[in-house]
Amino acid sequence: MARTSKTRSQYRCSECHHTTPKWVGRCPDCGTWGTVNEVALAAVGGTATRRAIAPASPAVPISSIDPGTTRHFPTGIGEFDRVLGGGVVPGSVTLLAGDPGVGKSTLLLEVAHRWAQMGRRALYLSGEESAGQIRLRAGRTGCTHDEVYLAAESDVQTALGHIDAVRPSLVIVDSVQTMSTTEADGVTGGVTQVRAITTALTMAAKTTGVAMLLVGHVTKDGAIAGPRSLEHLVDVVLHFEGDRASALRMVRGVKNRFGAADEVGCFLLHDNGIECVADASGLFLDQRPKPVPGTSVTVTLDGKRPMIGEVQALIGSPANGSPRRAVSGIDSSRAAMITAVLEKRARLPVGANDIYLSTVGGMRLTDSSSDLAVALAIASAFTDLAMPTSTIAIGEVGLAGDLRRVTGMDRRLAEAARLGFTTAVVPAGLTSAPAGLRTFQADDIASALRVLRQISQNDAN
Repeated sequence: MARTSKTRSQYRCSECHHTTPKWVGRCPDCGTWGTVNEVALAAVGGTATRRAIAPASPAVPISSIDPGTTRHFPTGIGEFDRVLGGGVVPGSVTLLAGDPGVGKSTLLLEVAHRWAQMGRRALYLSGEESAGQIRLRAGRTGCTHDEVYLAAESDVQTALGHIDAVRPSLVIVDSVQTMSTTEADGVTGGVTQVRAITTALTMAAKTTGVAMLLVGHVTKDGAIAGPRSLEHLVDVVLHFEGDRASALRMVRGVKNRFGAADEVGCFLLHDNGIECVADASGLFLDQRPKPVPGTSVTVTLDGKRPMIGEVQALIGSPANGSPRRAVSGIDSSRAAMITAVLEKRARLPVGANDIYLSTVGGMRLTDSSSDLAVALAIASAFTDLAMPTSTIAIGEVGLAGDLRRVTGMDRRLAEAARLGFTTAVVPAGLTSAPAGLRTFQADDIASALRVLRQISQNDAN
């Protein structure tokens, strides 16, 4: 008698794939709520059958596929297109996440307006605001166009009906955590609901060829709210960053199936809308006609984008005998290390003084390429020697006092030359430099300080 295969039920977590014999509300392994689902498995010892299904379309050689079938369509916002790799791709799904109030809705409303100005239709679906509230913002920012359609909808099935009725080429969903569906369990914004809604919207984008822009919420830790699989389902993941105390906003690429994943776009958020900043270097420089002691300029790479940043240092006498360290925009541990290297390797007695370090314009210098600029700014403030405003410093400082080269040096120097800088202090080993940019190479921090004195004296003469 033939032995038949029986099935049994098992429960598996969709986040960590932990299996349990019975259903639980919270995964005992990763602790996530609402991710344990029932799966059917063949019983041990059963006979598994494998049945082939004829494909709807045959597999073809990769060289026979026309690369022009999937191309970018510009949105009209240069910095946004830069991060996307040239624009949005039909049928793609892009997730834009950011803190509350950072300007996500303002940016995407501007995207819809520019899209409509090019003769294309856009649909803005909002589960957070009414159509009147969106219209009020559109009037304030000048984003009123007849080809931009608005709908306040939180049900994903009804939202798909709006897409079929309007037939747009661009759809903005604000936000995916406020949408709900009756075809999945869980509360609105929960793991199960967010996964089901994202899957439905992704399938609609792939089948209709409509480009989708989804707004995502973030947790207090800055991570995207919802399941981790949310970032796997979409094609592009962008983070919208910005400080409430500053008008500067940055769109940072995290994942991009159609371009580079480390591009950065800069914007300025105003009351009347948002504008692109094609050259953000001027935001991080203190424009002054004469050099001032305690300042130094460097070139940092944010993703692939070179940016000019200024470091300012101030040396003071300790009030109570214990020196104070105050750092803003620079890693405090690296600042303390550079101070120790200056005192030990360069014989510069700065450790007994109060040291204040800051960047201009709220810029954050987190990579090691700004070490030399920090060191020269401290030395300039201590010796009262001003670096010329046309000089930059790029390099990493080691604990032995040696200077190390950093990645992307050619790109950094080219950006400095483009902005009019004429002198660069860099680690030894540089073989070429852009035209019009004179380089001073130093092996260690002591040599860099001698270069600082030489440049300052030449500028004074």
